[in-house]
Parts: sequence; C-alpha cells; structure tokens
Amino acid sequence: MVTTLDLASFSDPVTRRTLASLSLSVAKSKRIVVVTGAGISCSCGIPDFRSSDGLYALVKKQYPDTILKGRDLFDASLFRDPTSTSIFYTFISQLKQSIDSASPSRTHHFIRTLDEKKKLLRSYTQNIDGLEERAGLIGSSNQDVRASGKGKGKLRVRDVRNVQLHGDIHRVRCTLCSADLPCTEEYLQLFTDGLAPDCPECTSRSEARLARSARPLKIGTLRPAIVLYDEAHPLGDDIGAIQAFDVSRKPDMLIIMGTSLKVHGLRRLVKEFAKAVHASAPPDPTSTKAQAKNWVGKVIFVNKTPPGGEWNGIIDYHIEGETDAWTHRVEEDWRKMRPSDWEVQQTLDEDDSSAFKAMKDVVGKGIRKYLSLYSCWAPMNTNGWINAGGKKPIAPGMENIPPALVTDLPTVPLKKRLRSTSHYTGGDCSPSKRRDLGISKTKVPPDERGLLFGDATNSPAKSLENEANKGQVPIVKPKTTGMSRVKKGGSKKRTKA
Repeated sequence: MVTTLDLASFSDPVTRRTLASLSLSVAKSKRIVVVTGAGISCSCGIPDFRSSDGLYALVKKQYPDTILKGRDLFDASLFRDPTSTSIFYTFISQLKQSIDSASPSRTHHFIRTLDEKKKLLRSYTQNIDGLEERAGLIGSSNQDVRASGKGKGKLRVRDVRNVQLHGDIHRVRCTLCSADLPCTEEYLQLFTDGLAPDCPECTSRSEARLARSARPLKIGTLRPAIVLYDEAHPLGDDIGAIQAFDVSRKPDMLIIMGTSLKVHGLRRLVKEFAKAVHASAPPDPTSTKAQAKNWVGKVIFVNKTPPGGEWNGIIDYHIEGETDAWTHRVEEDWRKMRPSDWEVQQTLDEDDSSAFKAMKDVVGKGIRKYLSLYSCWAPMNTNGWINAGGKKPIAPGMENIPPALVTDLPTVPLKKRLRSTSHYTGGDCSPSKRRDLGISKTKVPPDERGLLFGDATNSPAKSLENEANKGQVPIVKPKTTGMSRVKKGGSKKRTKA
C-alpha cells in the first residue's frame, strides 16, 4: 500500500515525524534518481497538461471547432493536415514566449542542489521548457554533450545530468534531414504566423547543386524539436542506454514529482527504477544492519493527485501537495539534522581585501605531503615560517593561505629556526653546524700555531726561549749532567757531558 502524507496537516505529529524521516533519507542517500513532469513548472507560470487550467483545456477553449481534444494538438498525426499544423506552430510559439519569461522554481534548484552535493544519480524530465538547464543541469539536448567521432552513441553519457524525454522547445529540427538547430527569433516569428521556415542546410545543399548545373534537392521545413505522441525520439537509443546504465549503478532512492504517470514510456521507466531501488534495501528488515540503513530503498511520489491502484507496492510514499513546498521542507530539515553538509569554508578574497568570499580552500596533495615532513612549521606570510609549537598544523596552518602564497613554498628542505642566544650560532660550534649555518673556517695565523703545531708541547726550553725572544726573561741554558748515548755510524760511545 502507498502511504499518503498531506503537507497541509503538518501539525499532526505522526505526519511530521514521517516527513522528517524522509528528509533524513534524502540527506543520507548517495544515488538518487529524480523523475519530473510539468507540475514542477506550474509555479513558474507555465501550465501543465491535464489539470483543469492546463494546456489541453486551453487548446480546446481556443480552438473549439478544429481540435476535438487537447491531446490531438500534441499527436504526430497533426502534420497530416495543414490547418492543424498551422495551429500547432502558432500555439507552440505562444508557449515558448511564456517559457522565455519564466524562471526556475524552487524544485529546479533543489534538483541542482542534489547534484552539487554529489547525491544525484541523474534527472529525467518530461518537460520541454529547459528550466532544468537554466538552473544548472546540463540537458541531453545541449550541444556540448554531443559525442564527436565515430562512436555508436550520440551523447556522452557521463556529461548528461538531465535527460529530456520529450525534447526541447528551444531547438528546431528539420523534417527531412533531421538537422538540429537553435530556435531563433526569425523562426519564432514564422511559427507565430503559422508558417514553417525552410531548413538552411537543405537550402545550402540544393544551391550548391544548382551552382554546378545539377538538379536541385528537396528542401525540408523546420519544426519544434519536441517529441509528440506516437513519435519516436531522435535520441531514443542513447536515452535507453543511459537508463540501463543508471539501473546497473544500483540507485538507493527514487523521487517522482509533478507528473500524473499517464504516459506509457514514463510508467515503464519508473517501474524499472523502482525495482532497482527496492533491490538496494536490506533483505531482512528486522536485522541490525537493516535498522541502521532504514533510509535505503524508498520511492517517493510528490503530486497533488494520488497515484492509481497499479502503483501499490511500487510507490512507498505519496506526498500530497506542491513540489516547491515539499522540497523547501526537505532542505530545512536537512540543514537542521546534518549542518556539516552545508558548511562552507571562509577564505579571504584577494581581489577584495575588505570582504570575505565563501570558497573552498583547495591544497594539493603534494603540498600537504611536503608540509607533513616539516610539521613543526606553518606558513603565515611571505617573509618566513613560524613555529607552530611542535604540533601538526596542516589543517589550521593552511586555513587562510591565499592561493598565490601556496606557490611560493620553498623548494629546499626547511630547517628549524635556530635561537639567536644559543652558543651554537657563533663560530664556536661544530664543523657540521658551521657548514649548515654558512660560517667559513678562519685560518690560524702562523705565529699562533705554537700550541697546536709546535715541536714539543711540554718542552721548557722552547717555552723559555720563546718568552726570551719576547723580552720577558733572560736566556739561561741549563747544565747537562750524566752520560748520554749518541748514535753514530751504528756504534755506541760513552762521552762525558
């Protein structure tokens, strides 16, 4: 059974606790798939399709005699009749003008927040307004994600953050050569008049053939690049590959917002994702591991109208109310329960020294490894390094370093700063210390080398002679007594002294 929670009855404690639990699940999830419909753009001034004041009712009211049902204006069979084709072009032109003046809603920005927090696996939308891309999500119709080369796919899968299941109203496509072009003001003016502009690429090829006297080619017309009912998507194979890839990545949450789930292709996509999400939940809900991960495997449906009976066992929770109100509630609960997810490091902006700019201080791994080798020093300014008290100041010391100073780190190993009052800083230190301090050796004068390099350190005669030479004491040669042996020619002789 689907559990229905009414946002209007937030005073009910059971509803409040359940909504808070779902908000915590969103904050803890890591691979969220979001599927959206026209309901998330209603607050932007763009009508949905099936409500009482939606596009179908508006079309039926504006063209009561020509169009039997509003759905007929979005069916591929309308191109068979020139009158219905002209009405379709006029209506699309009016719709695009209202879309151009709209701004993304809170729900669009919430999906962008999930992507910034690295929690969004991918977003799938039925909308053709392109407001997701204006909020910051790159869509599948963007030319920057088109694959170049001879690959099988036309899209770079990892670059697409928002898959546009029904095309984009801001682009046009040729009915003959399938050329994809932006919708300019010139094309939009012709659509307003109920006319289809000629394809410029077909025209250039035909003129090139006429220039070489060949027969001209048929020229196709441009139409809005949106996908109608009973019409194949030009990027259908790529979208199918993206969907299969996302299912294999084991999403842990599915959020469906602003859609009635009436389109067959969307119903099949939602069921496949819901099956993958439920498979990620622990098999035994009573185990300790399952209780610790009770946030995994939830399928949430946010819409004014409840889902049909076929969604029992597929959708877990139905949030009845506006999508903007629910996303605002989730973001508030998220900030309260997990404030660390929203912290931004404050760093002084070099361009404006009078104000702080919120930005993350990114330090390369090489710099951190370099500083960890000399953890007793921390860079503070361009003049030098100060001692950090022997503690590792890698995180505190690197907090407020401007990016320019990080590049000024010395490239030689740092030495501890020596105290100026130490006896090791003078010339009396050891040779290795002198070499590190850059103190050159001082040569001893020859007249002062007596004690170190003299003939005999303990010779009284030499010392007295030296003192006499200085004029301090008279020379008195001592008398020698006894016998002395003198070697001469290898024989020994006794002589009297």
